Amino acid sequence: MDTQTLVREKQAGSTAVRGVIDIRAYAARVAPTRDWLAGRAAPAFADDAATVTAIAPVGGGRVAALRSDELVLVLSGEIEIETARGVVTIRTGRSAVLPSGLGFAWRAAAGTVGVIVSCPSASGTATAIVQVDEAAQLEPSSPPLAELLVGPTPSCRNHTDYRSANGELTCGTWDSTPYHRRPMPYRHIELMHLLEGTVTFEDDSGSVTFSKGAILLAARGANCAWISEVHVKKVYATHRPA
Repeated sequence: MDTQTLVREKQAGSTAVRGVIDIRAYAARVAPTRDWLAGRAAPAFADDAATVTAIAPVGGGRVAALRSDELVLVLSGEIEIETARGVVTIRTGRSAVLPSGLGFAWRAAAGTVGVIVSCPSASGTATAIVQVDEAAQLEPSSPPLAELLVGPTPSCRNHTDYRSANGELTCGTWDSTPYHRRPMPYRHIELMHLLEGTVTFEDDSGSVTFSKGAILLAARGANCAWISEVHVKKVYATHRPA
């Protein structure tokens, strides 16, 4: 298996399920930085199409223009992003997309930690910060493939806040009734912030359970089952090759 696409088992945040990473544990020891681009931690995941890293910004700085679409999820503290359109504050537990090409100034106090999903793009599909709206109205969406399900087909809903120019990065909010999905190989990556419920991931090496408030990454190359016995709602950032 390509070592670029799957996190090593001994890396911080690794769980009993290969390729499923506890992002809060991974980000726990990130060093403070005053450099938005160069000061990030060693990635939890990285390949040519997507990178997931932690950052502990402190003080302030300026970025002339991003070269990637970046979903920023704040784990602690808050980050102020100032553009020509004004100031947006991303507070603890909230997330927003900074589209490729965006220039901005940032400010953050000591103790602030965030996780960033970065996907290279020639240009963003927005010219301003796009905040993920956790309260957005959800619309019916496709359930998992029938051949992967054990038991009833769940009722799933989704709201997409941002989609990249090539359609590979999507960010938004999703929910579902309980279901059990058999193990499947992940061609995509997905950062998840659980807003409600509990979910267990399981493969032939073990299992790990996450509950409300958890932030996790299912990395490209993982091969695991999803088991939820209660309603689950999550914020997500997914990179799926076209």
